[in-house]
Amino acid sequence: MDNFTYKNPTEILFGKGMIPELKGRIPASLKVLFLYGGGSIKKNGVYDQVRDALKGRKVIEFSGVEPNPSYETCLKAVEIVRKEKVGFILAVGGGSVIDAAKFIAAAVLFKGKDPWVILEEGGSNVKMALPIGTILTLPATGSESNGNAVISRGSTHEKLSFYSSKVYPVFSVLDPKTTYSLPAKYVRNGIVDAFVHVMEQYMTYPAKVPLQDRLAESLLQTLIEIAPAAMKRPVQYEARATFMWSATLALNYLISCGAPQDWSAHMIGHELTAFYGLDHAETLAIVLPGVWRHQFKAKQKKLEQYAGRVWGLRTAEEAIVKTEEFFHSLKMPTRLGHYKISAEEAAAKIGARFRERKVFLGEHGTIGAVAIAEILRSRA
Repeated sequence: MDNFTYKNPTEILFGKGMIPELKGRIPASLKVLFLYGGGSIKKNGVYDQVRDALKGRKVIEFSGVEPNPSYETCLKAVEIVRKEKVGFILAVGGGSVIDAAKFIAAAVLFKGKDPWVILEEGGSNVKMALPIGTILTLPATGSESNGNAVISRGSTHEKLSFYSSKVYPVFSVLDPKTTYSLPAKYVRNGIVDAFVHVMEQYMTYPAKVPLQDRLAESLLQTLIEIAPAAMKRPVQYEARATFMWSATLALNYLISCGAPQDWSAHMIGHELTAFYGLDHAETLAIVLPGVWRHQFKAKQKKLEQYAGRVWGLRTAEEAIVKTEEFFHSLKMPTRLGHYKISAEEAAAKIGARFRERKVFLGEHGTIGAVAIAEILRSRA
């Protein structure tokens, strides 16, 4: 096992009725930015719970964070935070709202002229940030318990990510009941997103990390097992609770400690979102099987391990087929053609972007522009 550092300072407040607990975790002297998305929290009762918990505090509301949070919207929030001298950001929503909060928290204190540089440099230039708390309403990204964020810029059709230990939430409230009003599509997306997060940290090559492998496999098995119940209505608390906790554990860096990682499906998928507006999870379901087939020889041993331990199958090819079948069981398409996107056009556009950036992906750093184009063409 390689040397590694594991640091996760986020306090998790898990379970029904935990939203009021936030009141003792935000210093009373700090003005709070209450950040949320399109207003669904006003329909499911979460908004009222948050306002009750913040009673007596100085609160500025900022709504309208998009499903793929935009740079332009974040800058509007940055301006308000500076003007109002906000000292704490409370993000209420899914990964998009939490990602926006992280970028805003870093951008407010950024010394450069254009905060977009934070994303261009992957967060290495983030020296300080405002404190953040979160209330998760859509399990998917794991953003409630890590230092990652992904932001889109409409003017340039870019979607970039950054990481900084400075933007870990200081606390995150995970109440499974906040997920009860989610449309089935969002639950489907969350399950696929969490599943692929695990895969990006697991599906590489045998690396003598048996505990991390077993932890990853248990998460995969759990997501497969509870997916039907998590999708059902009326909603089962136990299924949603297990789904929510699995999504958090899928990307809080525990299973990647000392293990090689891939993340090529994510990086390619971000470009599909930037150019075509697909949901993040939709892009992952398309790209992941393509990456596996393109990198079949390099990943064959791990695919065979996954086939046997998770699915009770024997071959690498069976594992790939079974994974696509799992996505289809959730009514998640796995081909570009379903969205009427030309695979040839996507290959040309996205291949050119990676060629310009001179970026190579994958656990071996061997997936360049030509390979990325080949992967996309295979997903017609």
